[in-house]
Amino acid sequence: MYQKLDNPVYHSLNEYHKNFCLNFGDSKFYNPEVAAFGGSLKVAKDKDIAEYLKICDDFLIFGARPQDNFTKVFSQLVCDQYVLEKKIDLDFTEEIVLLQEENNEELLGFIKNFYPYYFKSRTPELGRYFGIFKDNKLVAVTGERMQIADMTEVSAVITDTAYHGKDYAKQLIAFVTDKIFEDHKTPFLHVAESNTGAKKLYDKLGFNHRGTINLRSVKG
Repeated sequence: MYQKLDNPVYHSLNEYHKNFCLNFGDSKFYNPEVAAFGGSLKVAKDKDIAEYLKICDDFLIFGARPQDNFTKVFSQLVCDQYVLEKKIDLDFTEEIVLLQEENNEELLGFIKNFYPYYFKSRTPELGRYFGIFKDNKLVAVTGERMQIADMTEVSAVITDTAYHGKDYAKQLIAFVTDKIFEDHKTPFLHVAESNTGAKKLYDKLGFNHRGTINLRSVKG
C-alpha cells in the first residue's frame, strides 16, 4: 500500500508536484528554489547529478548511493519514516492559523533559525503551513511538503525553544493531519534516526513506524 514511500521525492515529482519538477535522465529533482531534493527509481546516474549540480551545488538524494565520478557524497542521513492511519484524539487549546503569502517572510525567517538547509525561498508553495502566534509573533509551525496522489508529508514541526512544553507541536501535528485526512489522503513524515525525542512524540500520537529511508548529501 505504501510502496511509493520508498522514494517519496520521485513519486511526489511524478504526481502532485509536477510543476516543480526538473527531469534529468532517470532522475527527478525539485526546482532548487523550492527544495534541494532529488530521487530516482534506480541508482542516480552521474550525468543526471552533474546536470542538477549546474544549478544546485548542495542537495539530498533519496535512494542508493550514487556513483561519484562527478560528485562527492560526503554524508548519509538516515531517517525513520512514519505513517498515520487514524486521526489523533487531542483537544485544541490554541488558535491555529493558516499562513498566507503575506506570512512567508516571517515563516522563512522563523524556520531558518532551526533548519536553514531544508527550507528554501519557495518551499511554502509545496503545501499548506499553519502556525501559532503569541504577542503577534510566530512561535510554532507545521506544514506539508512532499505530496503523492494519496499521501502528504507532514514537515517543519518546529516550536520556538522559549515555548517548549506547551504542547504546541502536538496540536499543530493533530491539526495538520486532520486537514490531510479531510483531503482523503494519508499523512506521513520523516525524522532523523538520532532524534529520539521527536520519535517518542510520534509514537505517542499514534504514528506507525514504517522503516528507515536513506538520504545522501551531495556536493559539487
